[in-house]
Amino acid sequence: MMRAWLYKTSEANFIMKKSILNPAHPVTAIAICVAGICTLASVNLQAKDLQVGRYSTLAASPTEAQAELLATTMTVRFPDRIRVVGEAVRYLLQRSGYRLANDESTGPDTTALFMLPLPAVHRTLGPMTLREALETLAGPAFHLVEDPVHRLVTFERCDAGKIAVQNMQVSTEVEVAQDDD
Repeated sequence: MMRAWLYKTSEANFIMKKSILNPAHPVTAIAICVAGICTLASVNLQAKDLQVGRYSTLAASPTEAQAELLATTMTVRFPDRIRVVGEAVRYLLQRSGYRLANDESTGPDTTALFMLPLPAVHRTLGPMTLREALETLAGPAFHLVEDPVHRLVTFERCDAGKIAVQNMQVSTEVEVAQDDD
């Protein structure tokens, strides 16, 4: 009888060792480790992300356009009532959070720029960022000056040397393009 009990006990131990549910089995150990890592990862995701569906999450952080207002991508078609560059700049800045600097703080070159007629090619802009649209309206002779603290923008005239170098680069590119034809 004792021998039969020993036999059954050793058979049970043998079956226990072969069972996948045995914690000492390598597959079980790996499964427990993977489940633990997944649990930790999901807790980490929940702290940074919002779950909006069963399998979808959104980052709980501002977009680039929300953090950097001039990086907003836009497409604009100016109404017929806008006739000069200054009006077009003000139109672009309407809902951007930025505004144009006072006339007293702008130079005479910038004031003259704002009085120029809006070119027909600039009546439709985009898709491009707000910064690129403002720089396009001003042209290569001016660069955009931004005051992020007060959310003001204006333009300053570039150095004559910079403009000459830019014009030289453009004419060189045109010559190369004509040579290729």
